Amino acid sequence: MKILVTGGLGFVGSHLVDLLLEDKNDVTVIDNLCSESSSRDYMRDNVTYWIDDVRNINTYKYADHSFDVIYHLAALARIQPSFKDPLTYISTDMMGTSHVLEFSRRCSAKLVYAGSSSAFGGPMLNPYAFAKYTGEQLCELYNKVYGMSTVVARFFNVYGTRQPISGPYATVVGVFEGLLKKQMPMTVTGTGEQRRDFTHVSDIVSGFKLLGEGEWNAEVFQLGTGKNYSINELAEMFSDDIKYIPARPGEAWETLADYDEMNLSTGWTPKMDLEEYVNQWKNENISD
Repeated sequence: MKILVTGGLGFVGSHLVDLLLEDKNDVTVIDNLCSESSSRDYMRDNVTYWIDDVRNINTYKYADHSFDVIYHLAALARIQPSFKDPLTYISTDMMGTSHVLEFSRRCSAKLVYAGSSSAFGGPMLNPYAFAKYTGEQLCELYNKVYGMSTVVARFFNVYGTRQPISGPYATVVGVFEGLLKKQMPMTVTGTGEQRRDFTHVSDIVSGFKLLGEGEWNAEVFQLGTGKNYSINELAEMFSDDIKYIPARPGEAWETLADYDEMNLSTGWTPKMDLEEYVNQWKNENISD
């Protein structure tokens, strides 16, 4: 198939591209390389790259291109930075999705949208959750009005290789990896009893890829493990040296995926276990 991956040089997107190439797909990537998780190091010789913002995708230079499936991952991530710059989040995540949907309509492509588990805390909890949830509604709009095949996969706390380990866009698993390498205490926000469903990037991209193989009517699926851990439990997997810092605004108390519908519709089940991952990472990266 001819496939376009938006954000294909980022943490999740680059893993998806690698997986798509295993099936000999014709893959094109559009990425502006502005994310802290994006890197030219993830470029592959047999992929076409458009180094551009997705909000430019409907300009004349891309008008003659067509695709069978578009996997839309390009977005600004993370809750806390969205408080400081809500307009950029709304423009990138919401309007960017509008542009990608319109491009999909023009070339009759199916669209698979990367949603977020932040939707469960409520779209009014923070600008990031609002922008991502609005993207889901736009997918439904294009399905109902134009008859496009659109589908949403809500990601639950993705972790794994290539994740950012420092800065405002780092995942909590990545933060703990970075701290342990520096022999620093694990920093836990609030009480640490908030719970998250952590999902390995290999499970995320395998499920996301499967959704591109079907026809959909704006369904929303959950990609998670169905098991959650408190942040304290996660920190203790890395170290017993824990430091508590003030709680942060705008974050849900708990996330927990129910992937039964995803399993029934595609046969997908998660395979990676968080504790096994952490133990393996420590064995490979931390000397006794």
